Amino acid sequence: MADYSTLADDFFFNMNLNTEMALPASRETILGFFERVQKTYPTMRNFHTRESGDFVLEEDKEQGHYRWISIESRRVCSGYVNPPSLDAAVEQHKLVLELIPYMLSVSPLDCEALDCVMGFDFSYRGNHDALVAEALGASPAFEGLIDIPNLQVINFEPSIAIALDESCRLQARLLVETRTNVYHVRRGEYPDEQISVYFTLRQYGSLPPGVTFEQTLDKLREHNERLMGQFVVDQVLRPLAQAISAK
Repeated sequence: MADYSTLADDFFFNMNLNTEMALPASRETILGFFERVQKTYPTMRNFHTRESGDFVLEEDKEQGHYRWISIESRRVCSGYVNPPSLDAAVEQHKLVLELIPYMLSVSPLDCEALDCVMGFDFSYRGNHDALVAEALGASPAFEGLIDIPNLQVINFEPSIAIALDESCRLQARLLVETRTNVYHVRRGEYPDEQISVYFTLRQYGSLPPGVTFEQTLDKLREHNERLMGQFVVDQVLRPLAQAISAK
């Protein structure tokens, strides 16, 4: 298994549970849920409400690695930035999945989709889109455009989604997200922003009878690590890192 922390400047491993029905939002329910999480992770002591109405509990970010959990109107998210291991992140995600049926009244029948997300951030001061095009290349249909003299690539964010079963309920998606805009390119002034790579395994729909959220997360993690090892690490992450280091 790859040491994911060495592949980019920042690595995160997240879980997202999307629900069909709206989640409870009463003061007693939200605080009770987060207080229970805090018993297991006492360093998660920063609680706040976003302007959107989402509720967030997180650790201090200054240390460079931190846990966070959020409750939105129809989604529960659990994340760990720069975890010491995947197991540490999965332990946190499973705690959330174990608690939500009892404390947030979420049933496996109510599952719209469950996500297992690996994300990688690369810091780069320059034209992100041009770098991604250089590192990952373009399909033969686009190569001619990129080779035009004196051109400036201003948008290049490759993505692909694939179905891993006949029902198309189990899917994987690879997305590269850049943060360069036309203003940066026109002025030739680039902030020190991050190029992000997201690799997501998603299970759509209600879970089969007798199958738990935790078991489904284990299945998604297995697929995620397998595909990361077979394709994403050597064909996406390492080329990006090498292109940045060569600049």
